[in-house]
Amino acid sequence: MSAAGLRADAPPFATLAQPGPPRTQRWLAAGGGLLRRSLDLAPGHTLLDALAGPLTEAGMRGGVVHLAGGGFSPFAYVMPALSAEPRYAAYYSETFRPAGETRLERASATFGERDGVPFLHIHGTWIEPDRRRRAGHLLPAEVVVSAPVRAEAWGSADAAWRVEPDAETNFSLFTPAGPGADAAACLLLKIQPNEEIHAAIEAAAGAHGLAAARVRGIGSIVRPAFADGRAIPTDASEVLIRDGTVRPGPDGRPVAHLDIAVVDVAGGIHEGVLTRGANAACITFELCLTAE
Repeated sequence: MSAAGLRADAPPFATLAQPGPPRTQRWLAAGGGLLRRSLDLAPGHTLLDALAGPLTEAGMRGGVVHLAGGGFSPFAYVMPALSAEPRYAAYYSETFRPAGETRLERASATFGERDGVPFLHIHGTWIEPDRRRRAGHLLPAEVVVSAPVRAEAWGSADAAWRVEPDAETNFSLFTPAGPGADAAACLLLKIQPNEEIHAAIEAAAGAHGLAAARVRGIGSIVRPAFADGRAIPTDASEVLIRDGTVRPGPDGRPVAHLDIAVVDVAGGIHEGVLTRGANAACITFELCLTAE
């Protein structure tokens, strides 16, 4: 497992004070060989069951899953919210359960284990029965597939995602476990709060020999800043990466490019390319980098 050092100077971007002591390791990574699977999720199963069985059978211990199309009924989700108590810097809204079938646009899920059994952490965008487009954090044990969903998974049998306590945030969060793998075809990467996400991705990619990679996953950003000049004034957010890459820069060092969708505390959805060097993780980022 690898880690970047603590930042010495005040950052030139928005941050959010966390309730616990900062973790010395500002990003954590584990990697290994790459497993890839494609499957169609049939109706009648919860999203958790529909994904956990095939991915576990494939030997995947940690990875990311992209979901597209199809529908769910019932459907349940939460949105980001400010915390009502000092134990957390940000939290979740009440649970929403729209009646009828919700149609999925896209979603990204972290696949791993919690308390020894399969678990998913999912952010997505969708169209509810009232035809409004919404986004947030799906509850995979309560969401049932009602129309076939296409799933694409990338992960590893060597590295795993495991939900573990995170003293800095007071949440239990997916954390990479397994070999460091100096050169990895698949790298699981967790970014700690208030770390600039591009910088952490670039440091991890460089440390693990990924000169060119695809970046997939989810997280949260403090006041997202977009390359077109938009700045979203929300401390709590839910993010999914629509398109992410690492490419060699002019000096040969890795350069990250991230196109995201993010939902704010009022339910507003914002999409586009992020400004490199100006976006800090709020609670966490859970990413899968795969070699190209």
